[in-house]
Amino acid sequence: MAREDRTMDAAAEKREKWMARFQVRLAMQPGVDRAVVLQAVKEVTAHCAETGEHPRTHFGDPDAYAVEAAARLVPADRAARAKRHNGVLKTVESVVKKIRDVPGL
Repeated sequence: MAREDRTMDAAAEKREKWMARFQVRLAMQPGVDRAVVLQAVKEVTAHCAETGEHPRTHFGDPDAYAVEAAARLVPADRAARAKRHNGVLKTVESVVKKIRDVPGL
């Protein structure tokens, strides 16, 4: 394999890793659904295709950009509702765990 091909493969692999991490972190944000992930990925992909830049060059850290993109793309009321829901689930999980730890139950 030619040196240039290996360099291009390495660049493509780095781009794919950035995108994968971004998608996972974005999906974990409160209120984010499939449509939001697809829209954000489309925006990043379009920018990188137009400019030839690596996503990190323009968007920075994928974790930080996921938080930023979620804040921009998810309506505030939906994000707040998801945060409340997640809080309730964590509380219920904690109670269930404590009940399981009680001997004889």
